Amino acid sequence: MLAIITDPQVLIPICVAIAVFATCVTLLMPYLERNETAARMKSVALERDEIRARERARMQAENAKASQKVNLRNENNKSVRQIVEQLNLKDALADENTVNKLRAAGYRSQNALNVFLFARFTLPFVFLGLALLYLFVLGGMPEQPNGIKILTAVVAAYFGFYLPNIFVSNQAGKRKASIQQTWPDALDLMLICVESGISIEHAMKRAAEEIASQSPALAEEFILTTAELSYLQERKVAFENLGKRTGLETVQAICQALIQSERYGTPVAQALRVLAQESRDLRMSRAEEKAAALPPKLTVPMILFFLPVLFGVVLGPAVMQVMDRF
Repeated sequence: MLAIITDPQVLIPICVAIAVFATCVTLLMPYLERNETAARMKSVALERDEIRARERARMQAENAKASQKVNLRNENNKSVRQIVEQLNLKDALADENTVNKLRAAGYRSQNALNVFLFARFTLPFVFLGLALLYLFVLGGMPEQPNGIKILTAVVAAYFGFYLPNIFVSNQAGKRKASIQQTWPDALDLMLICVESGISIEHAMKRAAEEIASQSPALAEEFILTTAELSYLQERKVAFENLGKRTGLETVQAICQALIQSERYGTPVAQALRVLAQESRDLRMSRAEEKAAALPPKLTVPMILFFLPVLFGVVLGPAVMQVMDRF
């Protein structure tokens, strides 16, 4: 096998095929990319329509003195929703913190909660079955006793149970990083709009249009906040929801400033200017911290990869001369 792999007549066609494939992928990649910004904006627009429908239904229920419960996206994945309701997974696996984590990751619909609960319920059995198949049918870990194999299968099931949480936490972390990186620029845009006489709703909408390509997550949050400002009874609830969904202290500080401005009539422009400067300074300090931590992180790669090559280049001629002499 090693002789076949190292044969130039076999190695050269393989390298040529890989190069041709990489060239085709490079040329076709721009045509195969999806417009995620348009999809995200469409999703938020649907969310706005759902908020409008929900608020209209609530007002009609209050006027008619009848209670009516409106859920978001009940028609999606009916089979999953039925399994969740029949097994009562919401009471067993979900709480308010779970819903907040899903919102922080960008999953706000009822269907997302149902899929999350269904995954937490089924993945442990899937991982357990795959682990048992690998260990006892395919003969994996043959030198280990059966007790260790059973323990490995249980650990795999335990990992499957927490895999949805890990995925949601990862998505929430990426979303927070995107929002935190773009937040100072968004505040500058909002400040310009507010100082020119535009209301805070139109300022958020304008900022969302401008930063959609840079941070679709923040654009989603702005558009959703404008929808809530239009249809919720209390405007402060919309600002509080923005702070809860993002989970960032800088965003929560802006939301508190906007709430105080709505309550006491204080000017918003000054608060936006101060908080935008603080956010920009905070972003710069984080960049400086990463730059200061770079030399220690580069020490190990330099020792493992650079020094052996350097020693080989420096000592190689001397070693070759010694070998020729002796």
